[in-house]
Amino acid sequence: MRLDLFLKLSRVCPRRSIAQKLCDAGFVLLNGRPVKPAHTVKAGDVIAVRRPDSETELRVLSVPGARNVSKRDAKDLIEILSEKSLDPVGF
Repeated sequence: MRLDLFLKLSRVCPRRSIAQKLCDAGFVLLNGRPVKPAHTVKAGDVIAVRRPDSETELRVLSVPGARNVSKRDAKDLIEILSEKSLDPVGF
């Protein structure tokens, strides 16, 4: 599954277009490397998402087979490893 679609389905990003913009700007790292939105995500991958106010690191537990995931099932797709608050001025 594409990275941008996975970020949307797991509720990390509210829309796929936002996930694409974050990837294109280099704010999404997959296993420590910046990647494009079309990169394939597998179970066990570590994703780091940086936003102006926070940085979140998460592990992919499973990749959904369907393009629609309920809110209840979305929680089971990822495990949050760390979540840091950033100073918006230093971004």
